[in-house]
Amino acid sequence: MVGDVCDAATVRRALEGVDAVFHLAAMVGVGQSMYEVAQYTRVNGVGTAVLLQALIERPVERLVVASSMSIYGEGLYRSATGVVETVERTREQLRRGEWEVRGPGGEALTPVATPEWKRPNLASVYALSKHDQERLCLMIGAAYGIPVVALRFFNVFGPRQALSNPYTGVLANFAARILNGRAPLIYEDGLQKRDFVSVHDVAPACVLALERSEAAGGVFNVGSGRASTIRDVAARVARALGRPELEGEITGKYRVGDIRHRSADITRAREVLGYAPRVSLDDGLVELAGWLDGQLAQDRVEEARAELAARGVTV
Repeated sequence: MVGDVCDAATVRRALEGVDAVFHLAAMVGVGQSMYEVAQYTRVNGVGTAVLLQALIERPVERLVVASSMSIYGEGLYRSATGVVETVERTREQLRRGEWEVRGPGGEALTPVATPEWKRPNLASVYALSKHDQERLCLMIGAAYGIPVVALRFFNVFGPRQALSNPYTGVLANFAARILNGRAPLIYEDGLQKRDFVSVHDVAPACVLALERSEAAGGVFNVGSGRASTIRDVAARVARALGRPELEGEITGKYRVGDIRHRSADITRAREVLGYAPRVSLDDGLVELAGWLDGQLAQDRVEEARAELAARGVTV
């Protein structure tokens, strides 16, 4: 190993006798990526390059790479006159607590499910690194005849999540806080929307990406196809864990790299992969709560929050 990145010899040995690869490895976390720039770039970018270099020498029949919803930046929106693809919030409006995205003329916009054709709008180092992973894999796959499928995962949750890493996902953060008798910390006003998908739906999507010949060279959203507000999700997690009084603390703060609304249009995954998510958010949370019973979780959310503030990446 060289730091956190496997050297070429290690990867070549791991590929012996292998005919398919799932590339799921990456450093995760939008906020942390904004101050650990070199580490995220090295692990996610160089790590992927090391794998691809080995695959050039020892091709496989299929490479499935974990991409991310983060590459979209803001999701797709609709105005009174049509679709609005690229929008951003200014630091000035965020300082004023004006959380909602506005159109070019200041008009109100309605969030809609985001399809794969939406152009990337990279709002964090993490998003950039995941975009690089996706494009590197598709590029090298096309050049060397290696069938590649990229899966853009939305907010994945389920049993055996890392509970003590504040950068692994919002549901893990909420659970860690509640298990320690503290209310989840919610950025902005809690009305931002996300798409939460059970690991029990993600795993079959990976198998379909491996098995479906027509998927080769394609990019697919993997989500539930449903949007939920963060405030509502925090309350659901608290209820599932039997602590409804700990439904969430609104911070009124913004983290650099965060977006307002984003959910998955899974039409393409349904039509090409045969993907069909089956686990509802509530059912998934019941299962998660059952697994959490007896788990120990170190609440490092306040520590991460202080680190972000100290580095000037919260507003």
